[in-house]
Amino acid sequence: MGPDGPYTPPSEQQRDRLGRAVGRLLQGDAQGAQRLLDPIGLRVTRLTDTDSGRRYDEIAASGTGDSSRWGRLYLTADSPVRWSAQVPHPVFDQHTEALGVRLLEGTPGGALVLAGAHRQAGGDGAADVAHREDSAFHTIAVQLADRGVPGIQLHGFAESAAEKYDVLLSTGVAQSAPGEVVALADRMAADGLRVCRGWAARCPLEGKTNVQGQAAQRRHATFVHLELAPEARDGRDADEAATAVAGLLTTWAHD
Repeated sequence: MGPDGPYTPPSEQQRDRLGRAVGRLLQGDAQGAQRLLDPIGLRVTRLTDTDSGRRYDEIAASGTGDSSRWGRLYLTADSPVRWSAQVPHPVFDQHTEALGVRLLEGTPGGALVLAGAHRQAGGDGAADVAHREDSAFHTIAVQLADRGVPGIQLHGFAESAAEKYDVLLSTGVAQSAPGEVVALADRMAADGLRVCRGWAARCPLEGKTNVQGQAAQRRHATFVHLELAPEARDGRDADEAATAVAGLLTTWAHD
């Protein structure tokens, strides 16, 4: 997965099939989902985490064509989906994909949405799925938002972008934050992380142009935009950041 890799977004018809397939899978109809996915090079696979015994349904490419760079979806198969973690820029935002996996494995009731190409792949922002609506990633996120599933989107920023902070936390285009998101900020601050709260202050990288956040806002679904400095992704503060986010997801899982 590199910046010079190819990327072709799915067509409108392909996105329609994917959206309907995700809907079927959320209803527990894996066979119906597979019938919709077959023509577009995707498949459903039931997976079991050998450590926890938790089961997941994966949507991923069945071959090496364009769909191999559309990304992946993991849905809990043991309960209704209560939360989602979204990773729009794997590799480019280093270690966000590892954080997404950690959250999925550590907290029941979740969905993990992974982009399948480097942010700079394809040229001209083609694979920047956080700012494009014509992607598999966005199609999946909308299906979850349509069902009121709250989501947290994981990003990384260079220290030079916001030297005063370790965490930039916002609710995208929303002007306020629900109590559990305020509690997340409080928890991170109590752990010694320097947090900018986008609903209470002007922060860099607030995610107001993020299209998944805009879609969630229109559907009255909670959306959290989380930017982490390098040390909060894979350094001295990484465990504290991950534990704090897991606490938010646990709250969502029990709502």
